[in-house]
Amino acid sequence: VCQVSTTLFRAVLNAGLPVLERNPHAYRVGYYEQDSLPGIDAAVYVPSVDFKFKNDTGNYIFIQESIDLNTLALTFTIFGKSDGRSVTMTKPVITNQSPAPEPQYQDDPTLPVGTKKQIDFAAPGATTVFSRTVTSKDGKEITDTFRSNYRPWRAVFLRGTKQG
Repeated sequence: VCQVSTTLFRAVLNAGLPVLERNPHAYRVGYYEQDSLPGIDAAVYVPSVDFKFKNDTGNYIFIQESIDLNTLALTFTIFGKSDGRSVTMTKPVITNQSPAPEPQYQDDPTLPVGTKKQIDFAAPGATTVFSRTVTSKDGKEITDTFRSNYRPWRAVFLRGTKQG
């Protein structure tokens, strides 16, 4: 679900629509950084963490999804009548970087001895900040700043202990 909210967040940023609620993930998620610097993500989690935006264009908008099955990529395109706004964004500035903790190994009596299975992946910690400026047709500017504080995250492996 967070892949969908992150993809929609990026489309909303580019469309210049106001972001009412956005929460970053607790730790850096590698696949969000395949086509972007860290910090441009939006987590959702029931019941309290949500992503919300507002259509302030005065007109209808249409959000169309597109899935590329070859690259397993999801894209959202937001269509609507242009009100003349333009958008500029800074690149995220990355500070307070810290390495991921050492991996954790947990014995698992359901896996055969000698089996190792990774169930969580390491991620370095960091703080990121970027800004978006939306300029209206009459030159009025609104700047939003988005901050993410990512905790360092350890890899977790299950280690088989089941005999014969």
